[in-house]
Formats: sequence, structure tokens, C-alpha cells
Amino acid sequence: MFHQKLKPALLVLLPLAALLLALRPAPPPAWGFYGHRKINHQAVFTLPPEMLVFFKKNIDWLTEHAVDADNRRYASPHEAPRHFLDLDRYGSPPFDNLPRNWTDALMQYARYFFVNERGDTLRLVTEPVTEDTAVGVTFHPKLFNGQPVACGRRDFRRFFTQNILPQYYGDEPVWAINCDSLSRLLGGADLNCGSAFVTDTFSQHGVLPYNLEQMLRRLTDAFREQDAKRILRYAADIGHYIADAHVPLHTTMNYNGQLTGQEGLHAFWETRLPEMFAEENYDFWVGPAGLMEDPQSYFWGIVLKSHSLVDSVTDIERALRREFPTDRQMCSELRGDVLVKTQCANFARAYHERMGGMVEGRMQGAILAVGSAWYTAWVLAGQPDLTHLGEAPMVPDSTDLQIQQAKSSGTQLGRPHE
Repeated sequence: MFHQKLKPALLVLLPLAALLLALRPAPPPAWGFYGHRKINHQAVFTLPPEMLVFFKKNIDWLTEHAVDADNRRYASPHEAPRHFLDLDRYGSPPFDNLPRNWTDALMQYARYFFVNERGDTLRLVTEPVTEDTAVGVTFHPKLFNGQPVACGRRDFRRFFTQNILPQYYGDEPVWAINCDSLSRLLGGADLNCGSAFVTDTFSQHGVLPYNLEQMLRRLTDAFREQDAKRILRYAADIGHYIADAHVPLHTTMNYNGQLTGQEGLHAFWETRLPEMFAEENYDFWVGPAGLMEDPQSYFWGIVLKSHSLVDSVTDIERALRREFPTDRQMCSELRGDVLVKTQCANFARAYHERMGGMVEGRMQGAILAVGSAWYTAWVLAGQPDLTHLGEAPMVPDSTDLQIQQAKSSGTQLGRPHE
């Protein structure tokens, strides 16, 4: 009887509940997405009128696609290292032992092996291939049946570029070296070499500033070719990577506080704070974009500055943990339809204030740097006329659909982002 009386009431209440759900504000974007979208959006307003005519009418596309690079982490194992660089792995600032050229860095930190005719696996190169190696590159004596042999570093670099580097984006985890090619490098020497190979021990620790240079070249080529679709894709992507470069935790092995018992620090700094304070408190008008006279130094300057802030990011949060009661550090909060555990508002506010405007400053720097990268690529391309280029459709194309299909797997490839 009770259920029979309830049915008419449900018929009225269910449509009303559906209407209320439809009117409720949409849940906030996924972790990290707010900042990336905001930075790309605001960077458009740093551009000169000759560029604004094209970028302004595509501002929604650039904003929406600011997160494509993160989504590609579900599709490609090569994507994750493009977002970070573990600088503290390479000593102390200014990290002069880390080459600023990508090929040199990859060559220096790779590990080289050969398999002799007996089947023994030995180190092919016995010393690191550094720029200051006086005698060039020294090889294992057993490669030459006990005779020490070396070659010039310039010759080895040419060999590396022609024979090893083209395999970088292949599917194999190791790169093969042809023993005959190795023999020719060494003047036709008779080698004790059944096979040889290289393992990449560099990329897994991040390639962020090197990737920025590559993206700038791609964007420049797209401008030069007047390819609107590629201009927008590369502009959106380089905006994402530049924003990542401004986050201190993208420059350290302790990227999520996991080495200091501060798990969750990445999302706290990069996402929780901007979502709480940016719209009402941050000034996003940063002035006009400028020309990067030396893009490599410009990009490395961003990363080095970010790294200089790592200790403040970790130390301040750790100090606040000691000051705040445990039950006032993490709170439950409704995000859309999901109840999540996140930093309590007062704890987050104290962290934000004690850092003295750091998050706002890094976002401002990112906005200006993104606009400057777009502007620099346009100038390097000869300042082509953009007035005839059209508006990108907001409907997903084949590339978008491939990314979404990969993302549906729910598995990111490479090191976890947070």
C-alpha cells in the first residue's frame, strides 16, 4: 500500500530531480586542466594585432586543446618525458654537466654495449661521451682483441646521429648498432663484435626544455607553410609544455613529494591553489609578448628558475603540516557528483599566502612565455599574413578521436603525472 501511494509522488519528483541536475554547475575540470586552459587563453591577448586576427577567433580551440598533450600520455610512451626534467639528477645548479643540446645529452647519457663472438655482453664505450673528453671516445679493449682504440668525439657524434638517433621513436627499447658500420667508424678495424646495441638512460628522466625547442621549430614551419591546422595544434601543445616548465615540481625527482612523505603535493600546488584563488585574486594581464633572441637560453632559464623554487614548495608545505592538526589538513569536498579528499580550505589558504604570490607569478610568467613563443615562431617564419586563415572547427577530428580512444583505456604510459 505504501509503495502504491509513493509511485505518483515519484512520477512528479523524478523529472524535477533531473531538471535540478541539469541546472547544477558542471564539475570542475580534471586535475591540472584549469591552469593549462587559462594560460593558453590569456596568452592570446599578449599578441600583436597581426597575429591576434587569427588567434582571437580560435581562442576557444586553443583553450580547449591546451590539455591534448596530457591526454596523449595515454597513447604514446614517448609523451610523458616531454613534460618534465629531473634536474637534481645531474648535480647542482647551474647543472653545467648537462648538455643543452638534446643530441649531445642523449649521446652522453646513453649506455653502449657489444656482444663478442663468445656471447659475452660488454660495455662498448668505457668512458662517458662528454664534450670535454680530450682523447675522444674510448672503446673496450676486448672489442679489438686487447688493443685499446679511440676515435674523435666529432666522428662519434656523426656516427651517433646517422646510425643511432633515427631509432629514437621506434618501438624497440634498445637501439641496434651495425658492427660493420662501427668498423667503418674505426677505419675498417677487424672487430670482435657479433652485435652491438644502445640503451637510453636519459629520456626517462625528462626532456622538457629540449622538447620546447623542437616544438618551436615545428610551430615555425607551420607558420611558414600557412597551415592553420598545424599552427593551432603546435601552438596549443607548446603552450602546455611551457606551462609545465613553470611548475617547480616538473623539474625534480621529488615531483609529487613522494620522496619526502608529501604525496599529493603536485596537485596541491598546480591545481588546488589556482582553482581556489586564480579567478578572484590573480592579475593575468602580463603585457605584450616579446621576441626570444635565444630560444634555447630562454627555455632553460624558465626551467632553472622553476627548479630554484623547489625547496620553498616542499619546505613550506612540510612546515604547515607540523602547525595544522592532522584532521584540518585534508577534507572531503563535493566535486560535481564525486566526493573527493583534498586539502582543507584554510590549510590551502595558509600555504598559498606563505609562498608569497609564487603560484600567481609562475602563471603570469607562463602566459607571457607562451605568447612570446607564438610570436617568436611567427617572426622566424617571416611574419606571414594570417588574415586569410580561418577558424578551426570545434568538432573532434581524427586526431582528437584517437586520443580519446586511447584515454578510454585509463592507463597513462610512462611516469605518473602526479
